[in-house]
Amino acid sequence: MTENNNLEKQNFGNLPVGKNEDVEFSEELADEADRKAAQRAAAADQRNEQE
Repeated sequence: MTENNNLEKQNFGNLPVGKNEDVEFSEELADEADRKAAQRAAAADQRNEQE
């Protein structure tokens, strides 16, 4: 993995936090981390609906 693609080591603390924003997901442009994040988001949505 190249240094540019290693997002875990980058500081994102100063980014604004958005809530309930529409985001377009492109399977064509997605990498493995994007796919895992989409799975986690779907699981979180499902847990939230059960509450």
